[in-house]
Amino acid sequence: MASSDLRAELDCPVCLNIYTDPIMLKCGHNFCRVCIDRALDTQEGSGCYSCPQCRRKFRERPPLQRNITLRNIAQHFLSSPPPDPEVAISCTYCIHSSVPAVKSCLHCDASLCVDHLRVHSKSPEHVLCDATTTPENRKCSVHKNILEYYCTEDSAFICVSCIVFGEHRGHQVETLEEAFMKKKEKLMSHLEKLIIKKVNTEERVRSLQEHKGRVQGKVDGISQRLIFLFKRHLTRLLEDLEKEVLSDLYKQAEQVFSPVNDLIQQLEMKMEELSRKIDHFEELCAMMDPLTLLQEPDSGDLCDTEDGDDEGRERHVKLLLDGGDLAGVSHMINTGLSDIITSIILGMYIQEAVDILDEDTAHNDVCISYDKKIASISGTHHNRPDTEGRFMKYYQVLGSRSFSSGRQYWEVDVHGSSKWRIGVGYASIARDGDSSLIGCNDVSWGLYRRGEDYMAIHNMDETKLPDNILGNRVRVYLDYEAGQISFYIRDPIRHLHTFTATFTEPLYAALCVEEGCVQI
Repeated sequence: MASSDLRAELDCPVCLNIYTDPIMLKCGHNFCRVCIDRALDTQEGSGCYSCPQCRRKFRERPPLQRNITLRNIAQHFLSSPPPDPEVAISCTYCIHSSVPAVKSCLHCDASLCVDHLRVHSKSPEHVLCDATTTPENRKCSVHKNILEYYCTEDSAFICVSCIVFGEHRGHQVETLEEAFMKKKEKLMSHLEKLIIKKVNTEERVRSLQEHKGRVQGKVDGISQRLIFLFKRHLTRLLEDLEKEVLSDLYKQAEQVFSPVNDLIQQLEMKMEELSRKIDHFEELCAMMDPLTLLQEPDSGDLCDTEDGDDEGRERHVKLLLDGGDLAGVSHMINTGLSDIITSIILGMYIQEAVDILDEDTAHNDVCISYDKKIASISGTHHNRPDTEGRFMKYYQVLGSRSFSSGRQYWEVDVHGSSKWRIGVGYASIARDGDSSLIGCNDVSWGLYRRGEDYMAIHNMDETKLPDNILGNRVRVYLDYEAGQISFYIRDPIRHLHTFTATFTEPLYAALCVEEGCVQI
């Protein structure tokens, strides 16, 4: 085929330029990858896809299959210099006209056209190769014989005289054809392994992408539930809480995405490396000339891509099994957040319980204000009578009102102290000894602060609360029939902890102050 005809066959029907990374559709037509992608993108939403050349329709977006052979031809055409009539290899036997040679005979030192090749001797000593102007490269530089063998010990091309008389005598040798086939089989084996590894890597990327999509779906679902819940049921009081919960959700989602994205990026880089190696091996496997192929350095090390695979697979499996459930935020949505909303809505319609401190239960080092609303540590010892109801060891006091039914809440101002306990307890709580402290027995439930630490406690069982609690007012919400005691921080309101129990006695508000003052 003439050069101009070949050039026309290598033109993309869309951009009319030589193919770049050619892609073949099921109908057999070829296009540049960028061109066909752009064409199919414009057909999105039309209900079907079609070939830009023959208009064959496809119900789904057709898969893009690389045409490696066409790509190699296009690259070879672009890299090949234009034919120069002065250096073209002509048939040695066509003396009356210049006829292009298609083969060279190393035995005859002659180049042959198609016609002379047909009648040329088929004897084994007549070795044919592609037409060349340098047949001496195919002959032994010492004995001037044709290079027909390959010394595996020295990785050298040799002639028969090198085996019999030369320095390769006694070495392990193979014919060029044997060495050619062995190396080609080795390259094919490497190629198959690389293709399998690329397929496995693509599958791992796909599974991670699906995992990421599932997590994103959960994030979107929870976001919608949060927005719906806040917009429909709550007032401006909960706007700050909405932002905080959504922020926690996105932070947790980012913690899931960050290692997934890192691993996807690593695997995509590995896929690019595997693609490069596969292209290299495909080009080697496409070579038909033994000498050229055997001159290529051994590429076995290119196939060694196992380093880090075990660790990568462990990370891959761990990411799929862990971190995708957004458990912390989901728990907040399913329990804590619903408790907050229920409590606040109910609180809008329930009158705040009015209570005062019972001075007859107050420790003698605890000062009770005139209105019996404030308990403080003043350093003054009060000589109150030693009654059975007075706390003796800890700086505690009970409220004067008992609660044995219904739903009530009250608030305690704690801005004047950094060491306090707030809670509820039965009147039967001990008044002396270690078990008399709020939460250190089975008849009281409390919340306490020591410096920057906040703990919920009942019967010596402690639950550490988040460190970033801010607020000067603590709300205690009691639902006697439901058996729930909940603690909240106000301004903005934030749920801290909920105890669940079966109450058998009336409950009283309980306070413990170790420094400063608290006000009920």
